[in-house]
Amino acid sequence: MLHRLVTLVRKEMQALLRDSQSRRLLIMPVILQLFLFPFAATLEVKNTTLAIFNQDMGRHSIELIQRFAQAKAFKKTIAVRSEAEMHRVIDLQEAVAVLRFPEDFLRRIEAQSAPKIQAIVDGRRSNSGQVAIGYLQEIVQTYQRERMLAAAPLRSPPASEVVVRHWFNPNLNDTWSIVPSLVAIITTISTLIVTAMSVAREREQGTFEQLLVSPLTPGMIMLGKAVPALFVASAQATIILLGGIFAYRIPFQGSLLLLYGSMIFYIIALAGFGLFNSSICATQQQAFLGVFSFMMPAVLLSGFVSPVENMPGWLQALTWFDPLRHFIIIVKGVFLKDMGTAAVASHTWPLLVIAALTLTVAHVVFRRRARLTGSTVRPAV
Repeated sequence: MLHRLVTLVRKEMQALLRDSQSRRLLIMPVILQLFLFPFAATLEVKNTTLAIFNQDMGRHSIELIQRFAQAKAFKKTIAVRSEAEMHRVIDLQEAVAVLRFPEDFLRRIEAQSAPKIQAIVDGRRSNSGQVAIGYLQEIVQTYQRERMLAAAPLRSPPASEVVVRHWFNPNLNDTWSIVPSLVAIITTISTLIVTAMSVAREREQGTFEQLLVSPLTPGMIMLGKAVPALFVASAQATIILLGGIFAYRIPFQGSLLLLYGSMIFYIIALAGFGLFNSSICATQQQAFLGVFSFMMPAVLLSGFVSPVENMPGWLQALTWFDPLRHFIIIVKGVFLKDMGTAAVASHTWPLLVIAALTLTVAHVVFRRRARLTGSTVRPAV
């Protein structure tokens, strides 16, 4: 039985690696995504444009504008001279926000009253706008504290100060969060594609009936289709892992044994989804569309795009059945903070439950489809 299984696995691996073009298709997209993802999917606000409508032209407003121009979030500041021009730069997305200094800004500051600065933010870029406004508020508050200390250095009581320390990602570098998550996403894509295409490819090539009349049981056929996905996904995950450590200089804090051990359970859970998809699809095109029909909800529910805690309660309960959610927590935890065995196990057992459910359903569907197909196969006379 083991020899038959090994033969089937070898056959699947040869189908995946049959020529140099197929091998490049397994490696080059991974390297391309490793290069593009950390730069394209970043949530940091950089190289944005800030528009200034200064109706005051006093020394305080000019000082603040100079500080805004030096902030790392803003590559360029542009001056607008009318409300119509202010609306135009927002409408055409030439600036993420417009700051408007009123005419009495200097007078209010000299009179020790609280002047107001109007900020108009492009709501179409809500995340960038919120982060940019946070930078601007911090600059204004720093300037106000400096003025208060300069005006009354002896009488002013010492101000309270919050000392912030970021654990596991000291500089809040988005790359440190994205690259470990990319290990999970690339593993998901490769596992689903390899398993989803396997049975559908047999049907398209007319070799599915030969599998059914072979000594292999449906369970052995499913296992033989899942093992190559384990090899391919692990190899691609290793490429991302090495790229994160050596190319992006992200410190790997945890245990490789825990990471790859949990990855095996994760791939098994995904194999159930992929084999179920492959069992109900007649062509590879249908199976490919089924993969992406699963991928988009899986990524959205995983917490990669937005935190799971921000979702409605009923949707948070639904995310428990998303294997990507559990594996992203494991990868980031092992990678960045040396997650212990108990913590990894708390997110691994849901993967085992999901694997048991998906593989059972896939096995039932596969046996039923195999029985229907096998009934039409007539032995040669």
